[in-house]
Order: sequence, then C-alpha cells, then structure tokens
Amino acid sequence: MFVNGIGTATPQSRYTKAECWQAFTRSEWFARLDRRSHALAQTVLLRDNGIESRHLAVTSLDEVFRIDPDTLHGRYTRHAPALAAEAGANALRNAGIDPDRIDAVIVSTCTGYLCPGLSGYVVERLGLRADTQVFDLVGQGCAAALPSCTMAQALIASRHCAHVLSVCAEVSSAAMYLDDDPGVLISACLFGDGAGAVVLSSAMVPGKRRVEWKHSGSLIAPEQRDSLRFEQRQGMLRNILTRPVPRLAADFAARVFAMVLKQANIEPAAIRGWIMHAGGRDVLQALQREFALGADDFRYSAAMLREYGNLSSAFVYFALQAALADAAEGGWWWMASFGAGFSSYGALLEVG
Repeated sequence: MFVNGIGTATPQSRYTKAECWQAFTRSEWFARLDRRSHALAQTVLLRDNGIESRHLAVTSLDEVFRIDPDTLHGRYTRHAPALAAEAGANALRNAGIDPDRIDAVIVSTCTGYLCPGLSGYVVERLGLRADTQVFDLVGQGCAAALPSCTMAQALIASRHCAHVLSVCAEVSSAAMYLDDDPGVLISACLFGDGAGAVVLSSAMVPGKRRVEWKHSGSLIAPEQRDSLRFEQRQGMLRNILTRPVPRLAADFAARVFAMVLKQANIEPAAIRGWIMHAGGRDVLQALQREFALGADDFRYSAAMLREYGNLSSAFVYFALQAALADAAEGGWWWMASFGAGFSSYGALLEVG
C-alpha cells in the first residue's frame, strides 16, 4: 500500500497561548475555579510547554468559554464536516487523483458525534461516487490515524478498492470542559482543531515520492483505560488525562516498535525518519528518553506541536506532511500513534 497524497486543514483563527491566558482571566470561569487551578493554567500557558499557538474554530476566544452541550455540539456540527472535506480535497489534489477514483472513505473522529457520520459529508462535499464505501470510526482518540490506515490496507488487499481516502477530523474546542481537576485543565491548554487526510492506494502514482506502508502492529491495554479517555458529564465530553500518560505512551510505543521491527527483520538503527504523535511536551520528552533519541529526531512532531498543539487523531498526518515537504532523508521511517484504550499503534514506512 502506498501513501500517494496528503492534505491538512485548520480553522483560520490562530491564537497564541498568551492570548488564551488573557481570555481565561477575563472569563467567568476564572472566578469559578480555585487559585491552584489559576496557578496551573498560568504555568502551562505562559511558560514553555512545547506549544506556541493553536487554531480554534471560534472567531473570538471569548466563545471558547461558552461551555454548554448545545453550543459545543453546534460548533462540531458546523466545523467538523468542513475541516474533513477540506483536508480530503487537499489530499486528492496532492495525489493528483480525481474524486471519482476513490473507492472507500474512512473518517475518524472523537471530539463530537453525528448520525449519519462525517463520511457522508465528505462524499457529498468532494463529489465522490455514490457507491463509494464509507466507514466512520469513533472512540479511538488520538491513536485513530494508524488503525484507519490499517483498515485501508485490508480494503486494498481485498482487491475491492484501489484508492482509499483516510480522514481524521477533530474539533477539540467542541469538547471543551473546565473544572479544578489538573488533567482537565491541562487538556484545555493542549488541544487544537484540525483535520488531516491521506490517499492510500494499491500502486504508486507516477511522479510521486514513494511512501510505502510495509508493516504495522498494535497493542491495547484495557486495564489502563482510565488513564486516558473521555467521559460524559452534564451532557458534555470531559477528558480524563492522568500523570502516567507520558510513561505509558513511551512504554507501549517502544513495545510496538520492537515487535514490528522483529517481524520485519530490521534493526532499530536502520530507522531514518520518525513521525510520532506528540500528546504534549512531556510525552515527546518521554518518547525521546525511551527511544534514546535526540530532539532533532523528533523535529517534525515538535514543530507541529508548537504551531498547532495536540490535534488528536489528525496529528501524525500533519507531521508526515511536514517531513515530506522538507524532503527528509529517505529509507525506513517509523510512524506511531497512541491514545484512549490505552492503545498504541506503529507502522514501518519505506520512503524513496
């Protein structure tokens, strides 16, 4: 299976973390939360946390603090289809593939819910065929891009599909929740809105750089489910983010890495490129320690984190796009994502 095109999309409005802090201090929520929460938010938003700015689907930061079920669902309904379609259109354009050649669409999201799902909106807005197979994946959190690609690989291997469009679309500002729990506050300071998409095909498109999906693997640890997940509270999504997450992310990422490379009979030293989901600065640093790598090895993940924040499932598509745009050295590349479950995924790419 080949990655023949990649596209991303974000809302137009971009906000620095300093602007977010100022908006928080003038919101009614500032008075509702205790002094410990004020200090934590100030530390995260005004010191170096690996993030400089985020794109959010609001015209003013004051809108972020209008937190009720109808407002949040309305935000998701307005922006998720548009972001998903824009990223998909950009991926098709990048691949040089006409919409009527797409045989299946897989859309992943965790920050809102629509029925029928986002896939139908993507089909409609991109002008895909009416017989395009559609699949909506939910509940996989930040990890979803890689299982989406694995599903695409199965569809392509079945010979029923030659081209599959995988889209990850997240409106994290539609999953906003605030209280005095440190994990909830940190989540509110980390996540941004955006979508990423890739065109996956049975053959390489002529003239494109070769990016071939070769091997993949995954692990899931249900006993760690409560470490990282969404819960419903007062009709809204509330993110559970706990202290063990950076350690868990690094540990499970290393296990998947070792498992896949053993199956592929490839030594770790052969890896030339790293496309890692960056849950946050602490997660990225934990990954560097676990893999015994330097900051430069994870430069694309760090750059995307600094510009966009944690984009949940869409993040690895942004990092892969950045590496390809930079004409990064070819060879074996490792791509990894992890998230709710607790789940961890990895894929070995051969890049020409």
